[in-house]
Amino acid sequence: MKALVEWLDHRTGCRGLMHGALYEHIPGGSRWRYVWGSTLVFTFMVQLITGLFLWMAYAPSTQTAWESVYFIQYEMQGGWLLRGVHHFTAQAMVVLLVLHLMQIVIDGAYRAPREVNFWLGLVLMLIVLGMSLTGYLLPWDQKGYWATRVATNLMGLAPGGEKLQQLVVGGPDYGHHTLTRFFVLHAGVLPGLLIGFLVLHVALFRRHGLCARQPLRRPDCTFWPDQVLKDAVACLAVLVVVLVLVLKPALAEGYRLDLSKAGAELGAPADPTDPYNAARPEWYFLFLFQLLKYFPGKAEVVGAIVLPSVVLLLLFLMPLLGRWKVGHVFNVGFLLVLIFGGIVPLTYLAWRDDHLGADSAEYLAAAADAEDAAERVRELASRPEGIPQAGAITLIRNDNKTQGKKLFAKYCASCHNQARPAETDAEQPTDAGANLDGFASREWIAGLLDPKRIVSHDYFGSTKHRDGDMVGFVKGELASWKPEELEAVVAALSAEAQLVPQADIDKRDAAKIEAGRKLLADDERCAQCHKYREAGEVGIAPDLTGYGSRQWLIDYISNPGVERFYIDPSMPAFAEHPAGSAQNILTPQQIERIAYWLRRDWLGESAASGRATGTSASASAR
Repeated sequence: MKALVEWLDHRTGCRGLMHGALYEHIPGGSRWRYVWGSTLVFTFMVQLITGLFLWMAYAPSTQTAWESVYFIQYEMQGGWLLRGVHHFTAQAMVVLLVLHLMQIVIDGAYRAPREVNFWLGLVLMLIVLGMSLTGYLLPWDQKGYWATRVATNLMGLAPGGEKLQQLVVGGPDYGHHTLTRFFVLHAGVLPGLLIGFLVLHVALFRRHGLCARQPLRRPDCTFWPDQVLKDAVACLAVLVVVLVLVLKPALAEGYRLDLSKAGAELGAPADPTDPYNAARPEWYFLFLFQLLKYFPGKAEVVGAIVLPSVVLLLLFLMPLLGRWKVGHVFNVGFLLVLIFGGIVPLTYLAWRDDHLGADSAEYLAAAADAEDAAERVRELASRPEGIPQAGAITLIRNDNKTQGKKLFAKYCASCHNQARPAETDAEQPTDAGANLDGFASREWIAGLLDPKRIVSHDYFGSTKHRDGDMVGFVKGELASWKPEELEAVVAALSAEAQLVPQADIDKRDAAKIEAGRKLLADDERCAQCHKYREAGEVGIAPDLTGYGSRQWLIDYISNPGVERFYIDPSMPAFAEHPAGSAQNILTPQQIERIAYWLRRDWLGESAASGRATGTSASASAR
């Protein structure tokens, strides 16, 4: 080994390089305050290594980006750990940058002869922030896509910004070229610049040496071994924090780890046609997001361009201002006020507005919907058939559960609810419909036939039928029925819907259902208003044959005013417009999706998706 080392040293001079690196002079001895630069280099190396491995599995295109990230996160061996470490180390770099900047300014290490090195450090800070911004888009999910749109739209506010925005976006709209340009910036251009400026930064640091605060209270030492030990402990602490953040989402009840939830989050695939109301930048850019709220309209350019430019200019002027003692005091005060009087409070206010503010309900609902969509697309992608060749976005666009929920929210939720608690107060609105949560299930029908609940907001309490014949029948004659008879009628009526989640219960209660059907058919009061199978005639109330079934719902939503349902319906017809199909509010496919959503009939989604995409599906899928 000695001969080998001698040979290498003769050819390369490695011994001198190692000696110069390890035995650097440290005035006043090693200190914990000096670890921030080393932790930044450590986190960058972690980013570089994990990024290279992620690159091997990532495919940068609008049709493959999300799909490849899904593969990394959920199918590649250890991919969740690789991606999680890369994601949270990037956030740790931002925190370490701020700490390092504070240490440099407070210690006065930015003053002559270290001005150029300080400016190089500010350039490195901007490059790191640029990498954070460009990396946000690469998963090509809803959160990253819409947050990046907001960020890049701010470029258009600056003079000549529209041309710059088109250059960055890759054209007039966001798409494949946007993603590939951001990928090149994130994985190639910016890391290359970072390495180059980092080499210059370290070279100038070695030239001028470490700037120690006066007076020196301890004897001088060398970088090895005291400062190396402190740096190593600090780097280990950063790594532990990162690993905790990676594993935190996987911590289930009882402190069990569910590794399927570990790592960085992945939302639903980016969909330019579906606005994402919960889009926010990462937490370290939230202060800028909050700042823009105070500069509405044309004044937005002040918050987006002018103020950040002034702050950045003052940071670059610090070495010149710091030549005097008053200037140094100003620099330290300015930095502390900027961080603890500006960035930190604005970040908190942004979080508070979203979670505790007057309009937080809208954000929280949008965030919950986004999480539901993300969980749903992961569920669809994990099925044996996997992701179709057209991309994961088709899983969402052809999904009855996801699209049915959106259609219900857009066209039905103004009158109907699915999560409103029952209320029985006397003063109720008269323009709302029943709560359709669990529609046609046994629980829902049991509530409909309950004398107290039928007049609540959950059923007829908010409709013109509040004092109608049905309410009178439930409060009067039906109240005298035996509990077992009422239970049989509920089971029979719910069985008409053929709900998939109730299939096993309906099969088990076949005798009870048959008894309920007989009661419904034999009761003359029911037959006066409702038709049920062979009993009764079409009257003023809906036909109960097939009540709540998929076809019954499709027909009812299409036109509730036909003879089979209501003579004078409260609900408009969403199809079969008298002026022609072009005037219909909803297409047949959209009506079918709402029907699936109301029934929670997810076992039938494969058949509908097959029809939507032109493929075949077996009848058993329904």
